[in-house]
Amino acid sequence: MNIQTLRDVVKATRLLHHRLGECLGRSADETVTSRAKWLLRYLADHEIALENMLIGVETAADPKALDTWVYDYLRREPIELGRSCGEAYHDADCEEICSDVLELHNQVMDMYRALLVRADIPEVRELLGSLLEIEEHETLRLAQQTNLVRDY
Repeated sequence: MNIQTLRDVVKATRLLHHRLGECLGRSADETVTSRAKWLLRYLADHEIALENMLIGVETAADPKALDTWVYDYLRREPIELGRSCGEAYHDADCEEICSDVLELHNQVMDMYRALLVRADIPEVRELLGSLLEIEEHETLRLAQQTNLVRDY
């Protein structure tokens, strides 16, 4: 996906969470370990919920902020899923699954932070701040919940 505007950033992030949710869900259906199955299903549901939150942000955001050009600010490769859907997660243990998912969320937060530092327009700062806050909150919640699985 060619990212040129903040709208593209939100869309790419939303699609990333969608694809991850689908991969995790398919892996949950294919795994035989009940603990891993529960974890994969929980993470899949969480990713779809996060996708829906981003749809809400995209709908409510200031159109001028969404149409702000960011291509000069994105000098990195696009964030990709850690594993392809073909490899999936059905053979991974709980630690690997959690590590991959949390790493992806950390990359998204790093991207938002990098954009936020360079944002000059108040509406753009507000939008990026909201996106970062959502991602931080949901990543913290994920980390807490997945730690319960690890401790089990």
